[in-house]
Amino acid sequence: MVEIILKKGKEKAVHQKHPWVFSGAIDKVKGDPANGDVIRLLAADKTFLAYGYYNAQSRVAVRLLEWDEQRIINRDWYAEKLHKAISSRGHVLRDSETDTCRLVFSEADYLPGLIVDRYADFLSLQILSSGIENVKDDIIDILRSALNPKGIFDKSDATARDHENLEAKQGLLWGELPPEFIAVKENGINYHINIVNGQKSGFYCDQRDNRQILAEYTKDKKVLDCFCYSGGFSLNSLRHGASHVTSVDSSALALETLQHNIQLNGFDIQQNTSVQADVNKQLRKFKDEGHLFDVVVLDPPKYAPSRSALDRAARAYKDLNRLGMALLPPGGLLATFSCSGAVDIETFKQIIAWAALDAGREVQIVKQFTQPEDHPVRISFPEGEYLKGLLLRVL
Repeated sequence: MVEIILKKGKEKAVHQKHPWVFSGAIDKVKGDPANGDVIRLLAADKTFLAYGYYNAQSRVAVRLLEWDEQRIINRDWYAEKLHKAISSRGHVLRDSETDTCRLVFSEADYLPGLIVDRYADFLSLQILSSGIENVKDDIIDILRSALNPKGIFDKSDATARDHENLEAKQGLLWGELPPEFIAVKENGINYHINIVNGQKSGFYCDQRDNRQILAEYTKDKKVLDCFCYSGGFSLNSLRHGASHVTSVDSSALALETLQHNIQLNGFDIQQNTSVQADVNKQLRKFKDEGHLFDVVVLDPPKYAPSRSALDRAARAYKDLNRLGMALLPPGGLLATFSCSGAVDIETFKQIIAWAALDAGREVQIVKQFTQPEDHPVRISFPEGEYLKGLLLRVL
């Protein structure tokens, strides 16, 4: 097995079980590993540290898997990790009102570069590292045996594959091709979701808890749901008695799916207004027209894919939240989110403070949102805590 030796003093993070080794920490590569090969990582004094995937093209040159030198990284090792990940979601899998969740969450489950989402009888995979790509067939066989799905679909079209010198992929991996719409349940609400043509892996199940929490504040309220996608916050608000929900997204397909899901659940279609538009432009239009809402939801896409984009992202988040605050009367509620891992919660709070200052408003933090239990965070890998949000009362 190829050995990679770290520079002196660069082993501290590895001892602390952080799963990433950056290329700048490497002193020597003894051998000629291909991208995705499992290597032995050694300290400068040649003592064993861990096993991991190597990729010469990536800034994260080694993604660590196992710190026990006696363990062998083989099919049995992958089966153990996958079964542990699935069993740890037992609480969610036993919920009769929810049949969609994340089964494997990459580094959090010691499988860096693998994301597996369950949508009723189908599985959606994202393979984002060359190491997982190399063992894809084993992963599929183990998942088939453990879960007996109708089909397994590949959604490995994320830009993260570029960093590993992998081409984007999408298509059926095993079993039946998913239908145009898969029927799933979340929080007792029915959804028809599109895995094949939908965003990411097909549906954003990371907001499951937050949708339900926020919905409890929406009874008899006028709600504005921005970046609504297929309508998670909109549908939960309607279920909990919102008087009217305005849903804004730039995607015609997303809004078409939302309208379908409203009717699927028997909600009053007259209580929803769907607007296809750029959200920032539409917020300015609402302000110019004098519209006010009781609850505003801002759940934008990832503005900061890396720390190098943090300054630009901070300005975008500030501007978006300033516009959202302008549409609320005193006492109105703003639910605002960031899914950028590079933006930690304290930075996000500071951005909100700047937005409030620019808007001439005071705000109170009512609740703090995070990701649900099927998106766990390893204490040694805080970067896994990517979703954060605040429920604010705007005064």
